[in-house]
Amino acid sequence: MAAISEPWLGRPYTVGPLGELSGPDPEPLIRYDTFDCLTFIEEVFALALAPDLLSAQEVRLSLRYRGDHAPSYENRRHFMLAEWIPGVVAEGWFTDITAELDGAVEVRREVTAASWAGWWGRADLPLPDDRLPVGPQRFWYLPIDAALAQLGDIPDGTVVFFLRQPVDHIPIAITHVGVLIPSEQEALMRHASKLRGALYDEPLGDYLIQQRAYTKWPLVGLILLAPQDYGPRALPARGGGSAPGAD
Repeated sequence: MAAISEPWLGRPYTVGPLGELSGPDPEPLIRYDTFDCLTFIEEVFALALAPDLLSAQEVRLSLRYRGDHAPSYENRRHFMLAEWIPGVVAEGWFTDITAELDGAVEVRREVTAASWAGWWGRADLPLPDDRLPVGPQRFWYLPIDAALAQLGDIPDGTVVFFLRQPVDHIPIAITHVGVLIPSEQEALMRHASKLRGALYDEPLGDYLIQQRAYTKWPLVGLILLAPQDYGPRALPARGGGSAPGAD
């Protein structure tokens, strides 16, 4: 994962750079010249989790789309708490490890049609009302102070979602996502940042401290997903030997 994404460092941030080639979002299905925070995660794990390059598209569609994973705007997992996180966990691509860390907090809340109707982003979302997810939500998050105290316990490869204060009149609560990469630095995060305008590496602890100063819609903690690697995967043989996991 780290090796795949390293050549992309410094590439620009663009809101919504991927789409379905037609319909409400005619952007391409695949691109590596620009990213937003979620499309970076989807692209790097499509390549990192696939057993071979030909299978990367199957993984990509499985991560990004619901149900039969057909690529359409209406079928896309637009909403992190309601669709993306529970979808990829239920299908076995990731495991939610948030509750395994000390101090994790459980949240139960109800999202209603009124929540969507009053949300400031509703007008920019070309989805019918009956497509918007409503009903109970249950999830765990790791508060900021607990996360700062346990940075060394979060495994490399963990996908880190940033949770804002859940409130009844806002149907979403996650505003950013990154991934931890192996490094001599503790908990180094690779992410496509709107603030920096590019894909870059940053210590997770520094980012948390910086974001804690934002009080208009405060950051309260993290949701942590660990990727599940099923292997074996096809790798070029080196020195006449077989690829790891090939035996």
